[in-house]
Amino acid sequence: MHSLGFDIAHLLAGSLVLVSFMMLYQDRLYALLNVYALHATVLALSVAWQAYTQDAPHLYITAAIALLFKALIIPIALHRMIKQLGVHREIETVVGIGPTMLAGMGLVALSMVVMLRVTAEADPLAREDLAFALSVLLIGLLMMVTRRNAVSQVVGFMSLENGLVLAATGAKGMPLVVEISVAFSVLIAFIVIGVFLFRIRERFDSVDVQALDRHRGERR
Repeated sequence: MHSLGFDIAHLLAGSLVLVSFMMLYQDRLYALLNVYALHATVLALSVAWQAYTQDAPHLYITAAIALLFKALIIPIALHRMIKQLGVHREIETVVGIGPTMLAGMGLVALSMVVMLRVTAEADPLAREDLAFALSVLLIGLLMMVTRRNAVSQVVGFMSLENGLVLAATGAKGMPLVVEISVAFSVLIAFIVIGVFLFRIRERFDSVDVQALDRHRGERR
């Protein structure tokens, strides 16, 4: 049973990394939001499995929050926001998809090498989950810096936060009050970002962050 629990935990954490690559590959906003919903669903399953293997009932609340807010409410809200803003549906990138995917693979390799060495004395399940979590975090950061559209950058930020949640649950969880406060912080940040996107759209008639650079007199 211990071996089965170990294998399923790694399967789910590895699947989260795979879905992160799927998000990195998307070039349309609606497809990106759908894949993000899948990303959050896999996170919820991973956290629920950790709750079962660690016998930590409070982690089920974390899984439920991830499923409700991240897999359902936020993607639906972003879909509606895109329609209301009339945002261009294609995602403009700083570099091509090919180099971005190669950079993502390099970050995953770096995460594995660094984290497995740093946590050599830790529990085997925790150390490998932490390596996967760091991979998800870095891929989310890569998405933020290689996308010009503000909505896709928001999705990158939220996928980065999913990596933090995976790391916290893999490292034997965190206090429930911290999990709830993090969930509400993400929700508040999402509301603020939504207002910010509407203001950009009203001011520049676009949510391409290059419009901000041009307004400041900077050109790329």
